[in-house]
Amino acid sequence: MSEPSPTAPGSLTATTISVTGHGDDPIEAYLARPEGGAARGGVVVIHHMPGYDRASKEITRRFAELGYDAVCPNLYSREAPGAAPDDAAAAARAAGGVPDERLVGDVDGAARHLRALPTSNGKVGVIGYCSGGRQSVLSACNLDLDAAVDCYGAFVTGTVPTEFPLKISNLVDQLPNLRTPLLGLFGKEDKYPSQDHVAELERLLAEHGKDFEPHSYEGAGHGFFAVDRPSYHVPAANDGWERIQSFFGRHLGS
Repeated sequence: MSEPSPTAPGSLTATTISVTGHGDDPIEAYLARPEGGAARGGVVVIHHMPGYDRASKEITRRFAELGYDAVCPNLYSREAPGAAPDDAAAAARAAGGVPDERLVGDVDGAARHLRALPTSNGKVGVIGYCSGGRQSVLSACNLDLDAAVDCYGAFVTGTVPTEFPLKISNLVDQLPNLRTPLLGLFGKEDKYPSQDHVAELERLLAEHGKDFEPHSYEGAGHGFFAVDRPSYHVPAANDGWERIQSFFGRHLGS
């Protein structure tokens, strides 16, 4: 029998693990890895507000298929351990969402887990969708990462409405601390973030000399990557994946 390829294109493994998050708490996470022992970058996938669900795990496996070690931490592990994604998301919303400090600690734990893998080339990026887009930017402002992607994250800029269920603020005061190149993918029909919010983000990052690549798509609204939702927008999602692959390829290797 021949030996497996060091890169094993298309072959991967995926499993549930535990990583050490904020406050040294053990939190559930989903790890997907290409087969083979070639050195490669890692990707932390921050799930959307609906939670640690099948769609988030499919995205994590896609990064493994693209050649990265990828891990998606369950940010709602503490609020609803072992609960179904919808129930866990409801519990997290009722508690005001994931505190920013805890989020940064959990992403840091996931990144440290990736860098400790024997296949790691030492580089780790982060990507987030919906609320996770904001959290991806938050992580990139507070952690030593190598690349970050914001997929339609609301309230990186702009004013949070008083009726919004999560206890968050915008990240305007943190943007001067952005430590890594940032790719932003947005829908022109989205309200949060609107195109005015995206323009404000572009202006602020330019003022601070940050590396930011924004792209907004005609006809796309919030959640255009979500294949299991009516918001799915095929042209935007396909082009977005191409941009993500190119961006991570430049900054993380593969």
